[in-house]
Amino acid sequence: ACTGIENIDEAITLLEQNNWDLVAAINGVIPQENGILQSEYGVETLHGPAYGPSSHSAAASSAPSSSSAFRHVVPSRQIVERQPRMLDFRVEYRDRNVDVVLEDSSTVGDVKHILENELQIPASKMLLKGWKTGDVDDSTVLKSLHLPKNNSLYVLTPDLPPPSSSHSGALQESLNQNFMLIVTHREVQREYNLNFSGSSTIQEVKRNVYDLTSIPVRHQLWEGWPSSATDDSMTLAVSGVTFPCHRLTVGRRSSPVQTREQSEEQCTDVHMVSDSDGDDFEDATEFGVDDGEMFGVASSALRKSPMMPENAENEGDALLQFTAEFSSRYGDCHPVYFIGSLEAAFQEAFYGKARDRKLLAIYLHHDESVLTNVFCSQMLCAESIVSYLSQNFITWAWDMTKEANRARFLTMCTRHFGSVVAQTIRTQKTDQFPLFLIIMGKRSSNEVLNVIQGNTTVDELMMRLMAAMEIFSAQQQEDIKDEDEREARENVKREQDEAYRISLEADRAKREAQEREMAEQFRLEQIRKEQEEEREAIRLSLEQSLPPEPKEESTESVSKLRIRTPSGEFFERRFLASSKLQVVFDFVASKGYPWEEYKLLGTFPRRDVTQLDPNKSLLEVKLYPQETLFLEAKE
Repeated sequence: ACTGIENIDEAITLLEQNNWDLVAAINGVIPQENGILQSEYGVETLHGPAYGPSSHSAAASSAPSSSSAFRHVVPSRQIVERQPRMLDFRVEYRDRNVDVVLEDSSTVGDVKHILENELQIPASKMLLKGWKTGDVDDSTVLKSLHLPKNNSLYVLTPDLPPPSSSHSGALQESLNQNFMLIVTHREVQREYNLNFSGSSTIQEVKRNVYDLTSIPVRHQLWEGWPSSATDDSMTLAVSGVTFPCHRLTVGRRSSPVQTREQSEEQCTDVHMVSDSDGDDFEDATEFGVDDGEMFGVASSALRKSPMMPENAENEGDALLQFTAEFSSRYGDCHPVYFIGSLEAAFQEAFYGKARDRKLLAIYLHHDESVLTNVFCSQMLCAESIVSYLSQNFITWAWDMTKEANRARFLTMCTRHFGSVVAQTIRTQKTDQFPLFLIIMGKRSSNEVLNVIQGNTTVDELMMRLMAAMEIFSAQQQEDIKDEDEREARENVKREQDEAYRISLEADRAKREAQEREMAEQFRLEQIRKEQEEEREAIRLSLEQSLPPEPKEESTESVSKLRIRTPSGEFFERRFLASSKLQVVFDFVASKGYPWEEYKLLGTFPRRDVTQLDPNKSLLEVKLYPQETLFLEAKE
């Protein structure tokens, strides 16, 4: 799209010549006055043949221009930027513990804001205690407190009444009740009778109504909710709806009338995006495209509104804006993003029947990455990728551009995937985004199969998606088989009479006992073999480490020892009288009688030789010139 080179072999050759450095390869292809500027670290501009879409032999210009269209591809500021330090907080409130992960550039107020969403307590009513440096206020920056990485805090709410046991009991009973919501669709005059548990939230009701009426949550206009239902995260049990039935009316919210200036501005932006395609990019350099455009997409259109609000009350609303903004930038042919929290995406992907389970794909967007526009427009929105994702994946997205959203996702990532995966994402540089995480649900945990960075191709992306799908399919077949076998066993149990069921249970118990017995025998046999092999290895090692046996005609003093085994056999050997007693112990052990299990006894007088100092010589322990010893197993 940038160079006009469509021959893949030629493109790979250029990349290999530049050691797969994309920036250097582009500098070598596009005329030098439109290439990437040198950074302040002295990166040399390539001076060589500039390959273009029309001529591959034209000479490159000698001086780079200061108004390069690609100047921000390698921002020198990002090279020296310090990686933010992350702080972990364990916050205790009554019988709850909340884990919070934030950068040290955040404030105490940011911590309270996260706790406000987790604990459903207003930040103004919250006293955050446990700071090692004394009292702080909401504007205090965490970095100024010089905190360790791991911190423990606790929350006090003196202005809030303590929870009463009777109220808790009544609330629990309401959560277990089923509510009938009779919802009337105003435009088509149709009623829907919907059953929800008391633990369902108002947001879940609205999402279900969206599935029935095709009215997005943000466009729904409701009548009939109680005045106490002020927050979509409230459960029906506490919202004040009438039990057991409650009537509601929903319609589509009318759009406000746009002013002429707004309409013209919107039309202008749409024209900029639609006209900036790959075909016009070749001519862009001739007319002095400024730094605001990158890969044929106007940055003013991209920065018109963020992909996701920085402090959205719930993840569902944030994903609605993300989907709408994504469609406005890259068109309607894109993956169908799951609207809801990450926990809800887990439930949808992993916790249904085995045949209905899917992989979870998490797309992490970053507007400041130079790879984002190309990845979204050419790979993520490719029809083959969109079709494959819709058939085999639940796709969930998040915007990492804003620091608050980044910290919020890292907190979710730590909670669901562990600190290792969170640290891996935390260390990713901006230019490595966007990221595509492939998650597979297992019985006890969620496994990250693959982390795909933005510098990929459609074929490579499809290949990695298919590889993940192969792993998932094998696991899914096992789960389906287990599930089918379980259902078959349950059907057999229902059809059989009590006597047959008892007999089946007895047979299964007998078989399991036999298998356990065989497994235990096999385990003991393995242990015995390992012990024998270990003892044999020790015996051979000791045998090889023994000094050579002195000859009978040796001029040195020689002690002759005769040793009787517990089985009645004898073995003899000559030792130098100056040899240490440990040599005798090693000799006996090399014959299969380690001194840890056997004791060596003298005859006259009867004594336990193994109790003597092994560093003394045979002459010192009076085993010279000859002695008869016998082995006896220790108790």
